[in-house]
Amino acid sequence: MGQGLSCGASQENGLFSAVKVGDFETVEALLKREPSLLHHTTVYDRHSALHIAAANGQIEILAMLLDKSMNPDAVNRNKQILMFDSLHGRTCLHYAAYYGHFDCLQAILSAAQSSPVAVSWWVGDHSRLLDLLCSGYARFVNIRDARGATPLHLAARQRRPECVHILLDNGALVCASTGGYGCPGSTPLHLAARGGSLDCIRKLLAWGADRLQRDATGRIPYIVALKYKHGACAALLNPSSAEPLVWPAPLKFISELNDEAKLLLEQALMDANREREKNILKGTAYSLLSPSPSHSDSGLDDSISEVSDAELCCICFEQICTIEVQDCGHQMCAQCTLALCCHNKPNPTTASVTPPVCPFCRSTIVRLAVAKIKDCDGDVGEDGSSPKVRRRRKSRNFSEGSSSFKSLSAVGSFNKMGRIAAENEWIDKP
Repeated sequence: MGQGLSCGASQENGLFSAVKVGDFETVEALLKREPSLLHHTTVYDRHSALHIAAANGQIEILAMLLDKSMNPDAVNRNKQILMFDSLHGRTCLHYAAYYGHFDCLQAILSAAQSSPVAVSWWVGDHSRLLDLLCSGYARFVNIRDARGATPLHLAARQRRPECVHILLDNGALVCASTGGYGCPGSTPLHLAARGGSLDCIRKLLAWGADRLQRDATGRIPYIVALKYKHGACAALLNPSSAEPLVWPAPLKFISELNDEAKLLLEQALMDANREREKNILKGTAYSLLSPSPSHSDSGLDDSISEVSDAELCCICFEQICTIEVQDCGHQMCAQCTLALCCHNKPNPTTASVTPPVCPFCRSTIVRLAVAKIKDCDGDVGEDGSSPKVRRRRKSRNFSEGSSSFKSLSAVGSFNKMGRIAAENEWIDKP
């Protein structure tokens, strides 16, 4: 791999080629015979085996390399994960994000999270060493390449919504500006607008991306989308359109949610923002691009079973209680819970956020969990759904009630030699 690859380095060449094509057995045999190959890089662009595995989506080989990098100690592991190539100044995390291999991306983040990243470094660029010595996992997620692009910038530009979601969920800075990548000063939202990815834009907006933030030329993402003729993206980015609900990441109990509760609230956020998007695109040529909600009310009353009023949310009288407030034990639906947390857009400059209170007893919410639900036969479930379809109840009080709850309900490739291709991004001008 690489134009400057030495002909004498046959084992090294064999390792890189085997990693590229996903030959697990050959990679395992070569590393067993010569373990030091794990720390070798190509001559020309300093790509390690981890770089190549991440860029090609070879998850099994990547997992093996990460596991072997743990030995003989965690120091070597950090050196491998944090190694920059010389072509773009990128780590394996950058390449996984750029090429959209979200499984590799997650594996690298998990490996980095399990050990103190950037405690030590290979002998090399001391300015970069000083930049990372006092950092940890959060700094690693937001590590920049030679042109000032973080993995989130690359994922947004390359239309990789799954990678965008994973990076945001792991602490990627949604409003970080680039150096020389794309147009200087571009945020991930600028780059998603340029690439025309509605899914990336939805996720970035839902994590608090600022539609009014300007790049170095003074353009907001809306103007970028218009320039590249991405009409649907421009409609969502138009500053005059309704603000989306934003995931309340600054709240401590949100960061401590278990997977089930988090999934319920994320789905509620997506559904609410779909309604907002549908209203924005209604009557335009892009209305068909807006995804349909995951649930529909059509035909519900024809094949539904009666359930106890106690199982319906006492705020909206429409949804099933799926979220429980701890330690008071009061229950609400995911939509109303989200409305409590997302009533105001989080301020990124605020160090601490005052948590909301339970609407029933006014105690501060310290923890959320999935509510236990009883069906008509007395069975209990914890997955937020009932074995029987529930009758949706309409409430006149709800339609005339709090505006916050009303708004919620309405609303690459490698070249022949195996070297990572740049895909003309060095001449990617605005």
